[in-house]
Amino acid sequence: MFKRRQMALVQRDLAEFPSVVLLGPRQVGKTTLAREIADSVPRSLYLDLEDPADLARLENTSAYLDLHRDRLVILDEVQRMPGLFRALRGQIDVRRREGRSSAHFLLLGSASGALLRQSAESLAGRVAYRELPAFDALEAGPDLDRLWLRGGFPESFTAASDELSLRWRANFIRTYLERDLPQTGLRTPVETLRRFWTMLCHLQGSVFNAAELARSLGVSVPSVNRYTDTLVDMMLLRRLQPYHVNVGKRLIKSPRILVRDSGVVHALLNIRSLEDLLGHPVAGASWEGLVVENLVGAAPVGTDAFFYRTRSGAEIDLLLLLPGQEPWAVEVKRSSAPKVPRGFRIATADVGAAKKFIVYPGTDTYPLGDGITAIPLPALMERLLDEG
Repeated sequence: MFKRRQMALVQRDLAEFPSVVLLGPRQVGKTTLAREIADSVPRSLYLDLEDPADLARLENTSAYLDLHRDRLVILDEVQRMPGLFRALRGQIDVRRREGRSSAHFLLLGSASGALLRQSAESLAGRVAYRELPAFDALEAGPDLDRLWLRGGFPESFTAASDELSLRWRANFIRTYLERDLPQTGLRTPVETLRRFWTMLCHLQGSVFNAAELARSLGVSVPSVNRYTDTLVDMMLLRRLQPYHVNVGKRLIKSPRILVRDSGVVHALLNIRSLEDLLGHPVAGASWEGLVVENLVGAAPVGTDAFFYRTRSGAEIDLLLLLPGQEPWAVEVKRSSAPKVPRGFRIATADVGAAKKFIVYPGTDTYPLGDGITAIPLPALMERLLDEG
């Protein structure tokens, strides 16, 4: 079940830019995609910077890369070598002077903030960014409930049983807690980080309140903010910012926090089956998180995502600002016969939404009045992809 659509997008970027940074959390499929690209490009070179032997080859980075000027060089886990980008700038400029028009470097990493900072400083004007999402609702096809329960990490989604999928996610979480998060410099007990991550799952989609979380964990507010920033940086959390518009109303101004993979939510909450999930209090928020991730992933490059909420209750779950367009407003419902909340009608008028949707788990698309459309998740994703 390879991500053909994503591969085509990365190949397009490689044809247009001298370097491409492919972002995504661990195990999302970056290496698989990169190896597929390597197989399609003659004499490409793949190096994994978590492999000591490959890392040693780059001890004298410029001298080594000089030996491979005519090759596409693929560097995996580049956040492990922060000084790499300065060397790549010179390498790219040399290749440009030699007349190379296609990409010289494909860089893979699993820490978005660090990579963006490092590459922006050294490779300005020489790099394209592409985030590789997990499996989505279009790839899942009729298995949308399985995607919701297990999440979109390929090995979790394709596991032979729900039990094996849960075991994979438990190991995935343990690896982050015991290895990856400490490697970022986060010197916090593993159990504290697990409790924090689990609390966010219970509060999935809630407005972020660092002081309340700090009290519950028995840590400081700066510590909670540091934990949150790190999980956002590693693409495990999404910080959905509020949309501010001058409507003369009191607006919620704190972001909402969503654990990005629904399968991780369910593993941390020990939800083992679809039956367990449907009876769990987090079901509605978990479904909303799945919808948000899938729609943001399908939106065209340059789209900004927000939520909108007033203190009087007018609300839009997801507000998408596509390049050059008026906002698309999305309300998420788990009901098979969704109704339009009064607060959604008010909120869409506040922001001047051009398109208004209620995403629900059915299969039909139909009007609900006032320009609002009830639509399945895959159908709205298709509409967003058509805009790209």
